[in-house]
Amino acid sequence: MAGVSSGVMEAGRKPIYKQLYVQVLTAIVLGGIVGWLWPDLAKNDWIKALGDGFVKLIKMAIAPIIFCTVVSGIAHIQDAKKVGRVGVKALVYFEVISTFALVLGLLVGNFIEPGHGFSGKPDATAVAGFAKQASEMKSIDFVMNIIPDTIIGAFAKGDILQVLFFAILFGFALMALGERGHTLRSSIDDLAHAMFGVIAIIMKAAPIGAFGAMAFTIGRYGPQALGNLLGLIATFYVTAILFVVVVLGFVARMAGFSIFKFIAYIKDELLIVLGTSSSESALPQLMEKLERLGCSKSVVGLVVPTGYSFNLDGTNIYMTLATLFIAQALGVHLSAGEQFVILGVAMLTSKGASGITGAGFITLAATLASIRPELVPGMAIVLGIDKFMSECRALTNLTGNGVAAVVVSWWEGELDRSKLEAGLNRTVDPSDVETAVTTD
Repeated sequence: MAGVSSGVMEAGRKPIYKQLYVQVLTAIVLGGIVGWLWPDLAKNDWIKALGDGFVKLIKMAIAPIIFCTVVSGIAHIQDAKKVGRVGVKALVYFEVISTFALVLGLLVGNFIEPGHGFSGKPDATAVAGFAKQASEMKSIDFVMNIIPDTIIGAFAKGDILQVLFFAILFGFALMALGERGHTLRSSIDDLAHAMFGVIAIIMKAAPIGAFGAMAFTIGRYGPQALGNLLGLIATFYVTAILFVVVVLGFVARMAGFSIFKFIAYIKDELLIVLGTSSSESALPQLMEKLERLGCSKSVVGLVVPTGYSFNLDGTNIYMTLATLFIAQALGVHLSAGEQFVILGVAMLTSKGASGITGAGFITLAATLASIRPELVPGMAIVLGIDKFMSECRALTNLTGNGVAAVVVSWWEGELDRSKLEAGLNRTVDPSDVETAVTTD
């Protein structure tokens, strides 16, 4: 019987040219070739619009999906204490893993010293805008910004944290209605399914978006843009890979699954992020696939959106590594005490720039300004290559939040092992979002 079911499964799989990850990967390669050979064409606004337009399409659907998913997850829970318990577990997990990411960045930066011997001279005016935004970032502003001015305003701005805040309140209110809220709960569930159907349609344009984004990036910056800073980029990518394989790999093994199989399971989302440099572009599809992997719907609805503000592993690695690089490049020695302060400051600043364009770069400015203000002008050194490192930040953040949802579901005792094994062992087609939406 196993052989028969396996044969049916193989026969039902899509041809390789119809696989989303194959299409996106091909588009990325073609985009890189166009950007390299015809840079003037690649820098055309219409080429850039292909990538920007796809990201906007995804962002268009994020707020209602987050709202429906969170509200439905909470409203279907009978015990209100469970929501608080899941939230506490998620925050504890986020802080522990974020600390590992920050420490790893410091250790690698001190060991390899990628900025040692750098001969470039930074331009202080090049980062004036980022420094100004960083100086305006305050903890109280971040807390107050969680509360939207109006409910409609939160959806209009697409602020994930504000939508999440209102969704939690609405979910509790719907839970309190009991049987009287049954019709509304069903309507929200149906709306969520419809929105995932919208995402399934939008995802057909993913290869076009990836092509446009990659062509413009290479055409605008050029392969030679890496220059002397290739060492920093390579160090950052290797450190991020080390974090995913070792730290997240160890956590995944404790929860009973393989990090490599998990990465293979979400490869479509990772390639979309690679092509668009935006982790938000894969958020809705990631949440859908995590539920199909056996994670509790309520856990996914709480952990993943919250993780986009509180679990930025790639950004944490970037901040500590880039801080040491700039200090080394400018010949500024940071004592062990100052590096310890970096951990605390970076832990806070990484939480305060969610949803800001260039968030990783702005949080770096905030961290430098808090520790050694004379290092802020040195940000001009990494300004030119930040685009290339932002992709790695987004990839690491996405992987970290996916693992977090599985681990918290396991911690909560709500991880369906049969679905987990089926998904990771490829006995189901994880890319067939449309089928999942219509048959759930």
